[in-house]
Amino acid sequence: MENWDEIKTAYQVARIGTVSGAAEVLGVHHATVIRHIDALEQRLGVRLFQRHARGYTATEAGEDLLRVAKATDDQFSQLVGRIKGRGAGVSGDLVITSLTSLVPRMVPLLTEFQRKNPEVVIRYLTGTRLFRLEYGEAHVAIRTGSPPSQPDNVVQALSRQRMGLFASRRYVDDYGLPKTWADCVGHRFVGTSDDQSRAPFNNWIREKVPEATFSFRSDEDRAIEQAILSGAGIGFASILEARANPDLVEVFPPEGDEWSAALWLVTHVDLHRTTKVQAFLTFLKAEAKGWDL
Repeated sequence: MENWDEIKTAYQVARIGTVSGAAEVLGVHHATVIRHIDALEQRLGVRLFQRHARGYTATEAGEDLLRVAKATDDQFSQLVGRIKGRGAGVSGDLVITSLTSLVPRMVPLLTEFQRKNPEVVIRYLTGTRLFRLEYGEAHVAIRTGSPPSQPDNVVQALSRQRMGLFASRRYVDDYGLPKTWADCVGHRFVGTSDDQSRAPFNNWIREKVPEATFSFRSDEDRAIEQAILSGAGIGFASILEARANPDLVEVFPPEGDEWSAALWLVTHVDLHRTTKVQAFLTFLKAEAKGWDL
């Protein structure tokens, strides 16, 4: 394409839906936006937008351009993130991603790191989505399960996420506690929506209590924890947080490593040796020594 400005203009028009809105975002006159759209449509020989009183609506060809332009824009943004990450100082954005279940540990830790490094701006991303380090979506990822095997990643063991089986005092008052695994039949359980989950403790409960009644399921770790606290049923929670909560009662003691999973520190090789990332990794490893109970 000869003129990337026209593509960028069309992308903003398709995204916002009005010439004036696109002009404001791009910092140009609205006449420039119209000229770019007209020139691009003429060059491509196809209508990219339907004009109407409320603004511009992308045609099928316009939607196709929007998808490609958005992917390109995302890749440029990620490239900028990677380039900025190569700076020599402990400053700028530091993007960390982890499971939602680690939020209670990570937020105080990240706050303390930022306090010690005031030039750093923390961005903390959580959830089940696997953020792409090779695209600059994060500087450091904390992952669980089998060692990550993506190419060009540096993987280091951090600790183990140890889980226990807990119920709230409200649940105990309503239903009592099972004394043996056989007593669990008839009790209510809280768990994941994913019946194929490979988490060791999920496999364990399926084997130990094949007739377990799951009265509450969710894909979100924090939702599962809140359901246990609210008395929805018995469920697995992080020992580190649950044992510190007076409203939770441990149902059975942990059975070896069956109820735990490894936590891994993952960085991309391009950013692993940067001052900022190394400073955070050193800090995190020292702080995480108490996690492995």
